[in-house]
Amino acid sequence: MKNKTSFLPQEGEAHPSRCPDNTAFKQQRLPAWKPQLNIVTVLSSFFLTGAFCLTVGVCLVLSANSVREIQIDYSDKCSACSKLRENSSNWNKECHCSVNFTLKEDILGDVFMFYGLQNFYQNHRRYVISRSDAQLLGRNVNIQRSYCAPFTTYQNGTPMAPCGAVANSMFNDTIDLFYNRNSSVIQVPLLKTGNSWWTDKNVKFRNPTSYNLSSAFAGTARPPYWQKPVYLLDEEDEKNNGYVNDDFIIWMRVSAFATFRNLYRRVHRIRPFADGLPAGNYTFRISYNFPVTKFKGRKHVILSTVVWSGGSNPFLGIAYVVSGTAAVLTGFVITAIHLKLRKKKTYFQKQ
Repeated sequence: MKNKTSFLPQEGEAHPSRCPDNTAFKQQRLPAWKPQLNIVTVLSSFFLTGAFCLTVGVCLVLSANSVREIQIDYSDKCSACSKLRENSSNWNKECHCSVNFTLKEDILGDVFMFYGLQNFYQNHRRYVISRSDAQLLGRNVNIQRSYCAPFTTYQNGTPMAPCGAVANSMFNDTIDLFYNRNSSVIQVPLLKTGNSWWTDKNVKFRNPTSYNLSSAFAGTARPPYWQKPVYLLDEEDEKNNGYVNDDFIIWMRVSAFATFRNLYRRVHRIRPFADGLPAGNYTFRISYNFPVTKFKGRKHVILSTVVWSGGSNPFLGIAYVVSGTAAVLTGFVITAIHLKLRKKKTYFQKQ
């Protein structure tokens, strides 16, 4: 039978130590600052934070309310074109409609035109990943290995450029704006370039290298829902073609919500629109191509100005106001509790 004491250290043997090393870090002797909170410090923090948030929130709300914006829903006003687009076999038939509206006051400054979609879900996982970033960088890649399926190749093996569901569903309505002054009709000049982010235009999107775009995209075909190939998206400006087309880049930045707006054009500030859009009668002339009835969607055109805080979205300002109000109210509650406890302490001391 084994001796139970054989496992104990014998006389003269070194005892194993499990103590941490005798250093400032392991022995927790490093200098540290431990704030001593008192009622003055706590209340000052709450009231100063509340005052700051309220000030910023009020400024943001007032700034957002100063934005001039007009939104026009043309889904029902272009109902004839909408019915035509319900049948996919009519994809090559043109359909135009007009929407009249009136500006009662001048819209001064830079004016931006947006298109808005309602009930269009771009946040579905399979939709979001249905693209090939390597292809959009102009590289010669095998898109069969990407997540573009089923929008990768046609039955004859011709690859799509660009591939994927995001690119295939690109918004393709054409919207022109006309100003009705007296008996004349003036087309409002709109800028179609300079609307995308610099990083998108110069980093994330590149055209294949070749002596011209048509040869760069040789051997590829347009996505099924497109009416023209990618190298003819802008026939007036060759630099705004292919994967670096501003409309295409903006569409490829998917939205997190089902109702969203994307920048479409900017008003070119030249005579008679040097100061913005003057009051009067206007007309949107729309080439209707993007169907929305199948998913019960709506389409809008928005004319808006912007301010230092952005567009007409008061959410951030309201969030600051709510946070500031909560901080101030908490400060008052703590003050009331402190006064009550101090009064009770004084009473017992007198007893």
